[in-house]
Order: sequence, then structure tokens, then C-alpha cells
Amino acid sequence: MYAIVDIKGQQFKAEAGKYLYVHFLGDEVKEGDAVEFSNVLLVDADGDVKVGAPTVEGAKVVCEVQTPLVKGEHVIVFKKKRRKGYRRLNGHRQCFTKVVIKEVVA
Repeated sequence: MYAIVDIKGQQFKAEAGKYLYVHFLGDEVKEGDAVEFSNVLLVDADGDVKVGAPTVEGAKVVCEVQTPLVKGEHVIVFKKKRRKGYRRLNGHRQCFTKVVIKEVVA
């Protein structure tokens, strides 16, 4: 059984026992906290597919926070204008939260 769930504007395929790296959920979540996502767009229960319009009624994904703050890869942002002496070097690391999916309720 799996579900397609919308978490902070991004869609994920959620199956029980799998890990997800979602956008940072904030400082209010701690390691071991249970988090529920009720914005479920599709549920597949062994071939029985339910598609929501826009969401499936009564469906939710229950997760446990594994690591509240995980930093992503370092991305280099380099800006340059030729023959003007203008160069800027900047870096960015996106913050994520690692969650493990406990169950999909449909």
C-alpha cells in the first residue's frame, strides 16, 4: 500500500517503513515526534486506487521524525559580468527534516 502525499508544496510517494527527506518542518518538531500529513492525493491499496478531488477523504500518512534538521548538498551560486570586474560567489545549503513513515491510513 502506498500513497501520494503533498507535504509543504512537494509531492512524495509514501510507503510504510520508507524514509523521506521533506522540507524543514520547523523548530517545533523534535526527534521521535509523531507527525501526520492529511493532504493525501492518491491511495493505492493492492490495486484498488482512490484518487482524490483534490484530496482523499479520511486518508492520512503517519510519520515519525528521525532527524529534525539535515542539511542538503552545498550549491555554489556564481555571478559575473564580463569586462566589468563584477564577480560574486555565494553558497546555499537547503534544510530538510528526515522522517520515517509508520503507516498509511486510508
